[in-house]
Amino acid sequence: MGSSQPPEWNEKLAAILTISQKMNSERDLGALLDLIAREATNVLLCDRASIFLLDREHHQLWSKVALGSNEILRFDAAVGIAGRAATTGETINVKDAYSHPQFYNAIDDRTGYRTRNVLAVPVRNQKGEIIGAFEALNKRVGAFSQRDEEFLDSLASHAAIAIENVQLIGELRRREDELAQQNAHLLREVESKYSTHGIIGAGPKIQQVVRLVERIRDSLVNVLITGESGTGKELAAKAIHYTSSRARRPFVALNCAALPETLLESELFGIEKGVATGVESRMGQFQKADGGTLFLDEIGDLSLIAQAKILRVLQERVMERVGGRNLIPVDVRLLAATNKDLETEIAKGAFREDLYYRIKVVHIHLPPLRDIREEIGLLANHFLKEYCAETRLPAMEFSAEVLRRLAVAPWPGNIRQLRNEVMRLAAISRQSLITEEDMWDGVPAPRAAPAPAKPSKPESLKSAVEQMERQMIADALEGTRNNQQQAAKVLGLSRQGLINKMKRYAISA
Repeated sequence: MGSSQPPEWNEKLAAILTISQKMNSERDLGALLDLIAREATNVLLCDRASIFLLDREHHQLWSKVALGSNEILRFDAAVGIAGRAATTGETINVKDAYSHPQFYNAIDDRTGYRTRNVLAVPVRNQKGEIIGAFEALNKRVGAFSQRDEEFLDSLASHAAIAIENVQLIGELRRREDELAQQNAHLLREVESKYSTHGIIGAGPKIQQVVRLVERIRDSLVNVLITGESGTGKELAAKAIHYTSSRARRPFVALNCAALPETLLESELFGIEKGVATGVESRMGQFQKADGGTLFLDEIGDLSLIAQAKILRVLQERVMERVGGRNLIPVDVRLLAATNKDLETEIAKGAFREDLYYRIKVVHIHLPPLRDIREEIGLLANHFLKEYCAETRLPAMEFSAEVLRRLAVAPWPGNIRQLRNEVMRLAAISRQSLITEEDMWDGVPAPRAAPAPAKPSKPESLKSAVEQMERQMIADALEGTRNNQQQAAKVLGLSRQGLINKMKRYAISA
């Protein structure tokens, strides 16, 4: 059949293939429309050609006014020859434009152009849906032929694919830009939330923590964070990370106590494929944190074997995956946290002393909530405001009685427990003011403090000395959080001397 076609038609088929290749390499919609119009004009030997795209929402056709122009022409899709082609799906070939009832001369009036003859075909996508019209104006010699109709219809099919591809790429780029903007916004929020200002507290103990975080913000030293469970050790770690030069690199957190010993090593260092049946290669937390910060919570629960491997990574800046033989370089800042007394663990042989000094370049201690009761009202109001913002609830507040009861509660779970209680109160309260009716039974009502007991009168000088020693030892242990080494220094004793006196007076840590 190909040999029966005239040479002119074969040339036009070759032109369609060439134009399609050009169209498929274009990624900008405006440039693509210009390209299609220019190529159609050259092949059809006409004055002008335009692609009109259908805006279904507004029932309009739109196109550029002229090649290279940024001006957009819009008109009702129900009018004009292009509009008829787009709404009916017909091919329309008009030899005398101004005598045709469908011709829309307002465009000529606007542009100053004089249309003689018109050829318009619908533009359909791959689903057969009409997405616009392709129009050619003013054949240079005579009128548009049936071959011209076939050529324009074929070119319209190829143009539809190119247009949809460009629109899809444009939409993907817009979404990519939106995601990039959202990520940047979220990063700014995270950096703000976990900056030193994210550590809530106005008293001296909390402000001491804030100042220490600020002082090490430009340093890359390892930090040991101690404190009871729920005091906000991970929050402090995030504040350190997000105020440091590593803020835009990963922050990776791992709770060492939450994993069984058999999985901990592969979780920390990763595992090579084929170590066991069905095992795939997996990256460990050290590699995930490369360039950033690794936060190991409850580091005191690590086995001595895991401690030794962590020490090697910190010393040599390289690691091996489980079952691997290759050394993998890693650049990680380590932040460690524990609620244990690591010096006691060292004395028991449960923690490596060399690792202890490697991770404790800077030490931050977070006080239990019972020691910073002056912060409870500030913290409770902060958590309440945060909860209302996250759940989009109207602003709420505590009654004075509720704040008083919160301030005297024991809070064994520390700040975490307080936050959970605030969330519970906000969730169950039926009004904007949270009252005592909403309170948890475990939060005691305020009561008058008992009068201090009068010290018993010693029977002898020896008894008085023993009583004073016992009280001084108890105070020293409480002031150093039961750290015997530090308490001994405070008392001017050796550690063994302190232990002997504790045994004599039956004082337990």
